[in-house]
Amino acid sequence: MPQEAARAMLAQLGGGWELRGGEHYYLEKTYRFKNFVEAIAFVNRVGELAESQAHHPDIALAWGRVTLTIWTHKIKGLTESDFVFAAKCDALPV
Repeated sequence: MPQEAARAMLAQLGGGWELRGGEHYYLEKTYRFKNFVEAIAFVNRVGELAESQAHHPDIALAWGRVTLTIWTHKIKGLTESDFVFAAKCDALPV
């Protein structure tokens, strides 16, 4: 996906998502929580969504925060489905 198209789709996502790049472009967002228990519960919800969608983000878990990194590994870049998955993650209970 060209960078211009990715930026246009990024504008349609909820706040907090960033378009990052280096070797390839990817989406990244950090969610904040009151404690570790809430953060791990969110990770589990993302994991269930990921399995149901066959779309697996990279997940970094720390006390009070979860960072999701989304990109399509097969093409080493972004597709429309990455943005759809990001929006579905935003729709999960936090």
